[in-house]
Amino acid sequence: MSTADAPVLALTCGEPAGIGPELAVMLAADVVPPARVVAVGDPALLAERAAMIGREVEILELGRDATPPAPRCGVLPVWPVALRAPARPGELNVANAAHVLETLDVALAACRAGRAAGMVTAPLHKGVILDAGHAGFSGHTEYLRDACGVDEVVMMLATDSALHAREANGEGGAPLRVALATTHLPLREVADAITGPRLHRLLHILHDDLRRWFGVDAPRIAVCGLNPHAGEGGHLGREELDIIIPALEALRAEGLTLDGPLPADTLFTPRHLEGVDAVLAMYHDQGLPVLKYAGFGRAANITLGLPLVRTSVDHGTALDLAGRGVADPGSLRVAVALAAEMASRGGRG
Repeated sequence: MSTADAPVLALTCGEPAGIGPELAVMLAADVVPPARVVAVGDPALLAERAAMIGREVEILELGRDATPPAPRCGVLPVWPVALRAPARPGELNVANAAHVLETLDVALAACRAGRAAGMVTAPLHKGVILDAGHAGFSGHTEYLRDACGVDEVVMMLATDSALHAREANGEGGAPLRVALATTHLPLREVADAITGPRLHRLLHILHDDLRRWFGVDAPRIAVCGLNPHAGEGGHLGREELDIIIPALEALRAEGLTLDGPLPADTLFTPRHLEGVDAVLAMYHDQGLPVLKYAGFGRAANITLGLPLVRTSVDHGTALDLAGRGVADPGSLRVAVALAAEMASRGGRG
């Protein structure tokens, strides 16, 4: 693919007091992205952060309907969204919550209008958005689900990228994809959220989008049990017997290839992962610690089930690092590369 044909990706800059703006600057300053990346944020903030961290980057302000040029190292095109209040590294300001949400809306509108082939999101700060009065906000994933009017999405993190799995995870190991049956729930609410219909919907989304966006013709998915030892035959909980196993059997009858439910403490071993295209974990901290141990800073977050491409970094706002120029842009590079690969497939299964 030539740079002139590279897909347009809208990169939201996230929490302005965090590392998102400087990661966008680093991406433009250090490499030629595999896509026409256009930042969605405040141009003055990006220029200020570039100077603060010592990166020479041309901030190219565009009209929101304008198409960014072919990618060039040292140039960062921007669709402008003005800050609501001055932003200082490491200092949250609830006044800028509206700015952060507007960047998401601008990127989403560009995808819907065909001006962007996908969106990549830098980290936001959920707490400051809630403190600003946006009750019920629980993150990018749920916000985009509601904005797109879909009933269900799946959060999946992956250590592989559009380049090569060996480059992406930095260790030369096999790629690892971990999807979540539940996301940002208190642990005591997880068991009640695991239902047969929910597993049916989530596993269909995971199966279909592995085919649609990743070109996996016949996905093989390994499914974690909820309880230790996958319930130990009902002695350590009955969710496997009463909910998970019947759901998996029904899905196998529909043609899905599913392993499990398997004990999570042994599923994430080379023998059980061999030939597996993705793992479905039952809750956030069952699957993501393993994924992040395997490739933290070289992994990306993908939202499956949307009518558009959306990837993100695998980390948070890192307020303590903001403005110092020491943040690692590796995860953002993987997120951009992965979004570019997905966009280039155009949803072909």
